This record gives sequence, structure tokens and C-alpha cells, in this order.
Amino acid sequence: MERRDVLKAMAGVTAVSAAPALAQRRTRRQRNVLLLISDDQGLDLGCYGVAVRTPRIDRLARGGTLFRHGYAAVSSCSPSRAVINTGLFTHQNGMYGLNHDVHHQSLLPGIETLPVLLRHAGYATALVGKKHVGPDSAFPYEAELVPERSGIRDVRELAVAATSFIRSTDDRPFFVTVGYSDPHRAAVDYGNDRAWPGVTPESYDPRRVQIPAHLPDLPAVRQDLAEYYESLSRLDGGVGMILDDLTTTGRADETLVIFLSDNGRPFPGAKTNFYDPGIHLPLIVRAAGSAPGVCDAMVSWTDVAPTVLDWAGVAPPAAYELSGTSLLPLLGKADDPARDAIFASHDFHEINQYYPMRAIRTRTYKYILNLAYPLPYPIAGDVAGSPSWNAIVADPSIRLGARSQAAYRQRPAEELYDLARDPAELTNLAGDPDHARIKAKLAERLGAMRTATKDPWLAGQTDPYSHLGAH
Repeated sequence: MERRDVLKAMAGVTAVSAAPALAQRRTRRQRNVLLLISDDQGLDLGCYGVAVRTPRIDRLARGGTLFRHGYAAVSSCSPSRAVINTGLFTHQNGMYGLNHDVHHQSLLPGIETLPVLLRHAGYATALVGKKHVGPDSAFPYEAELVPERSGIRDVRELAVAATSFIRSTDDRPFFVTVGYSDPHRAAVDYGNDRAWPGVTPESYDPRRVQIPAHLPDLPAVRQDLAEYYESLSRLDGGVGMILDDLTTTGRADETLVIFLSDNGRPFPGAKTNFYDPGIHLPLIVRAAGSAPGVCDAMVSWTDVAPTVLDWAGVAPPAAYELSGTSLLPLLGKADDPARDAIFASHDFHEINQYYPMRAIRTRTYKYILNLAYPLPYPIAGDVAGSPSWNAIVADPSIRLGARSQAAYRQRPAEELYDLARDPAELTNLAGDPDHARIKAKLAERLGAMRTATKDPWLAGQTDPYSHLGAH
């Protein structure tokens, strides 16, 4: 779809009224996919018990399956989006760090993404908003609408572009990804410096915001969180616009809707970290024919691509095996005891922020392996420039929650946490003899994952491309 078509729709000349006619022209039920990705959002929604006003996403959760234990496989934007689109860990797919600007990380040759597989299967494919992955040849969307620019805060523009494309695809199933910029940090707060079309701003009193356990209670942190929550409410409005239009056009009952975030909130202790605030994120999946529910199975962002392919009836890549499995059998279910662990893999954030980590998290323990532990832990540029971080580092005695700045900046080779007794992940049990068996078992499971996925950082691994059949 060309830009002029989107602008025409924005001017109010839409095809909503033609929905019945379009529905009549469709002679078979379609299996559409709408993938909604928020940017730097932690587990911060009303439906997850956080005092932020997100009624539209909460409504989506009530009509679908809300996963209470959904985990990103990496807490960095481009690598996480690559995981979502490939079903492979970042050390498998080659998107080791950020894609934009000088960072310039890209997928390895031969990696097949959702846009490739679904377009080959006859799907109309579109990206609306943030892309942040590469190379372009691996993401051959039929249309890329509302380019990234320096950040997209106009959620109505995103909604109009998405639904205009959807209305143009009445004869084909569609795969539409909407990449929001909210609630990522902006040059000025979170894009809250102006009014946005169709959005009624939701302001938050800094004195009343909830302080996550990994942050100190400082005025600057409270103000920062209030701005972050306002951005989340704007995101909620934009999601509501798209879902309402999807219903109006008669496509909602044919569409798999997935809402999730790429990585944790943009605050120290969350984004880029393997502590839970960095990887424990919202995941809501709604599919026609599936009962709503709340699911406690442990699921990973490596499961997203297999879920989409399963829904669409499209075969996964033949050259290699995906690291995730479909979530469709879990929809409407309370749990799956067999899904008792997730894995995480991080290599870079920005190109000068090398800090490879691997982790396994079960329902009760987390084991983190810091492969370059002699290095200081790098601070993401947007976090380093934030009001919260500047207020924290102004006084070395200020803690990140209960964690000292020194412990945050310089980490040991291994970290082991008893999540039942220590949910804030403060007491490292890696050297505790009483937990030696638990650590050994988790290290063995993590090692098995790394071997199976041909982790290039694994000692003795000399051919990281063998899963592609190349030498």
C-alpha cells in the first residue's frame, strides 16, 4: 500500500463502510495474524495488577489468554525482535545486538523469518512502525508503512495504516506487525510533550506511582515512572483503535492477535538484564475458537514464530529446527507442567557493550552465566542518560532497590537465585554448598541447550553455521 493511500484514509475517506461487501467477496475462512509489539515495556498493565490505566489491552486479555509467565529470550530490542520473527535464540540467528546506526547487527544468511515464510505461503505482509531488524532481504514485507523516523508516537497514524492495509487484503490472509515506539524513551520524556490525534492523555501523579522493587524511591524516579506510565496509556489507546477497526471490518474472528513487549522497562535493573524485570514481560494471545483464560505455563518469545506458523498452517524452515514450540495448545488452559523452564541468551546491546550472558529460569530458581564477568556491566545509552540513572549515580550509596551500585556494575561468573524466597534476586547462592546440586542441575540443562543450539560462545564450538548446512 502506498503512502498516499494511508494519508487518504487518515483524512477520513476510509473503507470501513465497505466491510460487508468485502466479507461477501471472501469465500473461505482466513487465518490472519496481527502481531503487536510494544517497545521497552515491563510487566506494566492493569491486567497484570499494576496501577496503570490500560483498559483496551485489559479487554484483549479478558477475551484471550493472558500468560503470567511469559519471558523474552533476550532483553534488547533488535535481538528480541529477531527472536520473535525467527523462533531462534539470538546466538543462533546472528542478531547479536542492535541493528540500527553503527551497531549494524543482522541475521545470518539462510535464516528464514515470518515475513519470508508467510509471504511465500500467499500472505499479504506488512510492517507498520518500528522495524529495527535486518538485513532488509530477510524481512521482505509487501509494505512497510509509517517508517520509524526518530520514533512513532502517533498511535492513530499507526492504526489507520494497519487497518487500511488489512482492508485492502480481503482476498488474501494477512500478516501485519505493528511496531510501537511507546513506551520507549524519547528525546523529551516519552513523547508526552505534545497532544496526539485521537488520544486523551492519561497523566499520573508521581507521588502515587508504584515503585518497582529494582528501583529506589527518589523524586526523579517517580517522575520518570509517571511519564513512562503516560506513554503506556497512549499505547493502550492505539491498540484499542486497531482492535476496534479489526472488529468493524469483520476480520476479528479470523485473526490471531498477539500482544507482547520486546524487553523490559527502560530503567536500570530491567532493560538489557536477565533479572526478571528485564525478561518477565506481558504476553496476551487471542485466537478464534479458543476460550479465554489465564495460563501459568512458562513460555518464551522463541515460541512466537512457531505459534504463528502453526496458526497459519505454514511449515517451519526445512534447514534447521526452531527452538520454540507453538502456544496454540495452551490457549484457554491454566497450565502445562511440562513447560517448567525458559532460557535466555544475550551477547551485545550497543556495539561497544559486549557482555555475553546465558540463563535458565525455572519456576523456583534462576541460574545466570556471565561469560565475560571480568568486564563491568554495560549501561544502555538511553538508560544512562535517563533522569532515574542520573539521580541514582549522583550518590554511590543509593541502591537500585536493595542492590548496591557496585554489585550491579560488577557481576560474578555465576549467579543463582532462589526465586521463591528471594524474588528480587539479591542473594547469590552460586557459591553456597547447600545449593551445589541445584546449581549443577541447572548448569547442565543450560549447557545442553547451548550444545543443541550450537552456541558460538560454547567452548569447542567451531562451526556455528552447521545448522544451516554451510561450511
